[in-house]
Amino acid sequence: MIFDYYEFSNSGGRDYNEDSVGAKLCAGGGIFLVADGLGGLSSGEVASGMVRDWLIDKFDDSVTDIPAWINENVKAVNDRILALEQQQNKKMKSTLVMLAVMNNNMVFAHSGDSRLYYIHNNELVYYTEDHSVAFKKFKAGEIGRDQIGQDEDQSSLLRSIGGDDHFEPTIFAYPEQISSGDSFMLCSDGAWEYLKDLEVLVDRQKSSTAKEWTQRMLLRIMDRVNGKNDNLSIVTLIVE
Repeated sequence: MIFDYYEFSNSGGRDYNEDSVGAKLCAGGGIFLVADGLGGLSSGEVASGMVRDWLIDKFDDSVTDIPAWINENVKAVNDRILALEQQQNKKMKSTLVMLAVMNNNMVFAHSGDSRLYYIHNNELVYYTEDHSVAFKKFKAGEIGRDQIGQDEDQSSLLRSIGGDDHFEPTIFAYPEQISSGDSFMLCSDGAWEYLKDLEVLVDRQKSSTAKEWTQRMLLRIMDRVNGKNDNLSIVTLIVE
């Protein structure tokens, strides 16, 4: 299979970018991820960069048990961030959302509120569920799904990497194998809060490449931001 993927990351309306994105292909598949350093803490870009660099570096075609690999390496990078926090007396945290593919098997993982959308047979068949208070309110019926990004508790995360606890990702080994035409978008909250689920799907249906798909969504986002928007990062992938 051929993976057509595209990466985009921008500081948005902020002075600097605390998001990190990455992808790596190997003989049996690949890894794609977005990490969002938590704003309001010290060195969010350091935490997100450490998450990205560690996972990208450690993933290769020797991985056989993807969920076990994810658990082991997220724990390892979490420990490294904790050690750096103690050394520098700073708080550093990051979200993570990732897709790992090996021998046509695919696994999704996330910690925090960065998201993954999976499109199969021209339908949005799966998306990650944010580890946030706002998403809990949506699940309880207190707010609509399109209101999550504007809710006062949207930035109140229940999990993130860089803590003594509550860093473990939710891992989902998808029961079906990856196939030609499957499409994925991974993004930080600075992107998804300006997009509706149907728009993600429609823009994919109108696009022939991962870059074109990303550009269509960015046009929507740019039309809606107020100049003070958060960092925004997107990784798109189309399987050919």
